[in-house]
Amino acid sequence: MTGSYPKAEVLPGPERRRSWSTAEKLSIVQETYEADVTVSLVAHRHGVAPNQLFRWRKLASQGALVATRAQEEVVAASEYRALQAQIRELHRLLGKKTLETEILKVETTVGVERRGRRGPKKSAVALAVVAQGRFAVSAVCTVLDVARSNIAERMAGRSHRRLG
Repeated sequence: MTGSYPKAEVLPGPERRRSWSTAEKLSIVQETYEADVTVSLVAHRHGVAPNQLFRWRKLASQGALVATRAQEEVVAASEYRALQAQIRELHRLLGKKTLETEILKVETTVGVERRGRRGPKKSAVALAVVAQGRFAVSAVCTVLDVARSNIAERMAGRSHRRLG
């Protein structure tokens, strides 16, 4: 029984762990898929813990070892999902800003009668933009900073009267 254990490998220097190259890991993983060979046997042959070899197999099946061999960065799945969510949010914001820009372009071309020295009232401009039918009332009111209820009343034909 004394000859059945492999000799212990002594690592020179202060290292406590052995580092394996990606090519070595892939070749060891490939050995586990050969006929009449168990993971424990291959792990024992190479001086690796079986659970480490199972981890390498999992990484190889997910493509992580191949990506490492190709000098690509491997990103955790949670980080990938977070980045995808951030991209979706940026697309949403870009769409919102594009809509605002389009509304403001239309606002500059709408011919609303001037009132006083400062130009037309915002509510009159908003009503004119909404009347064109290209944009939602809520979007126009948000961009032009006008109360939606005010525009809704004017669209319904009720005049806006101030009390007090």
